[in-house]
Amino acid sequence: MNIEQMKTVLKEILTKTDLTPCVVGHRGVGKTAGIIQVCRDIEQDYIPLRLGQMEVGDLVGIPYREAETMHWSRPSWWPADDAAPTVIHCDELNRAQQEDTLQAIFQFVEPPAEGQQRALHTHKLAPQHRVVVAINPPDGSYQVAPLDRALLDRMVILQVESDAECWSRYAHQQAYDRDVRQFIAGNQQLLATNNRSFDMQVEPSERAWEMVSILRQRCRFPQALEMEVYSGVIGREAAVCFLQWCAEQRIRPLSAEEILDRWDQVAQQAAEQRDDVQAASMHELIARLDHHSDLTEAQQDNLIAYIDQLPRDLRFGLVKALLRNPAVAQILCQDKYDAVILETIQKISQDVA
Repeated sequence: MNIEQMKTVLKEILTKTDLTPCVVGHRGVGKTAGIIQVCRDIEQDYIPLRLGQMEVGDLVGIPYREAETMHWSRPSWWPADDAAPTVIHCDELNRAQQEDTLQAIFQFVEPPAEGQQRALHTHKLAPQHRVVVAINPPDGSYQVAPLDRALLDRMVILQVESDAECWSRYAHQQAYDRDVRQFIAGNQQLLATNNRSFDMQVEPSERAWEMVSILRQRCRFPQALEMEVYSGVIGREAAVCFLQWCAEQRIRPLSAEEILDRWDQVAQQAAEQRDDVQAASMHELIARLDHHSDLTEAQQDNLIAYIDQLPRDLRFGLVKALLRNPAVAQILCQDKYDAVILETIQKISQDVA
């Protein structure tokens, strides 16, 4: 994704989840500038941490004794509990010079468990604050340490690449030298000579699927970016399989059993079905009730709920077909369903008259 797309995704994650996005890109692509712009757009304060220059004490604080108890002083950069919402930018995560520095920050980038606060050693981060990471890719072009899979598994990897059109718009907004802008417009290959994709060795895991679930429930990404976002959590192969499965599920008509027995789980899908797909579900439902019309009370309620969400014309058609089945007609004519069914029956009666 380019920087503009990264900012769109970053806004969703930082404002709607506690997950930790990790922006990965080559030098000069605009990672830091993009993160700062996002903080400005969502009106949150910004604290940068250059981890390549920090030691463990800079992160966990200096120990001191109070009576018989050991404590650690709060680092100067740590946002107060009552501070305005703040984004803490852990920059150069894979440039940490000491192994124990990387181990210390490991805990901080991990999203908090439900009902808990994000922590760094003994310090607890107030829930209004967020953490974002930025690194150069470990592709041999930089003096960086490889990140193990346990650490990658705790972040949403967002791979950012150079984009000539995106850069051109930014350069115009920033009033870059006219000759520079025109030269790059005609020589886009010189914008970035190392713009290939890189393998971050992201793989699916139980934690990764939990993060995908959180992203799908809370965030709304442009469809063109879904693959990029989920690939940064579960890997490209798993993301391709998952999104393909989702597409097939959206196209496949709901079965009569799903409507009657699992309505709470499929109600949204039913509302989004195209009319031709909806017709297939209706035909299966009619056939099922013609063959077996004994319904539990819960199944009756689910049937009425399905009818209620149908477009007007489809609702008339389905009710008209179901009224031909005496057992089902008796169900539809119960007083408690008048708000949904009565108008439809009246309309059908008018058409017959």
